[in-house]
Amino acid sequence: MVFSSTVFLFLFLPAVLAAYFVIPKKFRAARNMVLLISSLFFYFYGEPKAIVVMLGSITGNWLFALFLDSEKGLQGKSARRFIAALATAFNLAIIGYFKYAGFIAENLNFIFGGRLAVPNIAMPIGISFFTFQGMSYVFDVVRGDVPAQRNILYVATYISLFPQLVAGPIVRYQTIAEALGNRDENLAEITAGIRRFIFGLAKKLLLANPAGALASEIFALPAGSLSSAEVWLAAAAYSLQILFDFSGYSDMAIGLGHVFGFTFEENFNYPYTARSVTDYWRRWHISLSTWFRDYVYIPLGGNRRGLPRQIFNILIVWMLTGLWHGAAWNFVLWGLYFAVLLILEKLFLGKVLQRLPRAVGHAYTLLAVVIGWVFFTAPDFGTAFAWLGAMFVPTAGTAGGAQHALALLYENRFELVLGVLLSMPIAKAISAKFEGKLVYRVARDALCCLLFVLCTARVVSSTFNPFIYFRF
Repeated sequence: MVFSSTVFLFLFLPAVLAAYFVIPKKFRAARNMVLLISSLFFYFYGEPKAIVVMLGSITGNWLFALFLDSEKGLQGKSARRFIAALATAFNLAIIGYFKYAGFIAENLNFIFGGRLAVPNIAMPIGISFFTFQGMSYVFDVVRGDVPAQRNILYVATYISLFPQLVAGPIVRYQTIAEALGNRDENLAEITAGIRRFIFGLAKKLLLANPAGALASEIFALPAGSLSSAEVWLAAAAYSLQILFDFSGYSDMAIGLGHVFGFTFEENFNYPYTARSVTDYWRRWHISLSTWFRDYVYIPLGGNRRGLPRQIFNILIVWMLTGLWHGAAWNFVLWGLYFAVLLILEKLFLGKVLQRLPRAVGHAYTLLAVVIGWVFFTAPDFGTAFAWLGAMFVPTAGTAGGAQHALALLYENRFELVLGVLLSMPIAKAISAKFEGKLVYRVARDALCCLLFVLCTARVVSSTFNPFIYFRF
């Protein structure tokens, strides 16, 4: 089940809201139980067998945290280190088996010429998200940031919470720990949450999907037959698709969080306005970047052990970041590509960019990001380099390649122009200037209603509605 489906919008969500809000506020435990049961059903609906994996992750991380609690758990330093290492191994084993077992077997066969059976294991949807949340909970207990939660139902609700279960953002336990037992679902927050959800839904259905359909149509053609114009158009369209898909789902999650009284941190901050790759990664998928910073980069030593060690730490973090997105070498290359750019910016390029006009830094960042997305979406190295070759070595492709690109550009002109405009903080600036005016609030709510109607029409009529988080 995904947010942009009729089942979710017109069956699941209304039923959950009705069951949740019919219970008086004072019965917090009952409302939490509705959330928990709904979240488990949400996951079970799409992954009946994988629910066992998630329940195992919940139970395991709950137990590990109890053992590690600084006040009521194990007191011996060695014992705590052993349990922390065991908890880490437990979580990595889950994600390693389901996500990377086949990838590892293939590469071992290639390196050693072996004949290991390559397992074909169905990967549970959202395994990277709920596993990383379970790990962050245990790590925060180890560090003393939060006490271990004695009630397993609270931990289960945190890890399985359906608004962010299969598409993020990655929510740290300390962010919502207090709200699990004490929160206020007031009318202002609920209406703001509904608006945020609808705007996120519109990003997904009205901007991401059309851009994705355009990119898919071009990238489905033989790589060697594409003209430079076609590949550039496809790469630009895919860049818009992944922005509005990822940020759209984050908006929907944040909005639903507000409806149920939770405050999730922002996950995107207009990343395509960045002036450097460093700035870009402070704005893109913030929850993931923060996770790797807090739980990998800093524990490795961060920038505290000299420049060579810092460079090593950056390479490790970004190799892991690439692998997090998928079990394939193109993701590793994608991660290392950004690692190199980040290292160059730390060494000298960042200072150069600061002295240059803003437009230069912006153009450099967009070019770097678009190249990165080519590696990200390509099925293999050969295809990726064929696309990049067409982008930077002018080629006409097959007969009519440029005309085909122009026809597609014209056909999708409205969505593409709107996508470019909304990737900039124009709406944010308008909101900041007119927020207190009645006419603005009326227009905003009217737009929200219109967008929901358009989204409903798109959900009913369109057959192209990809869920790109299957690999995560």
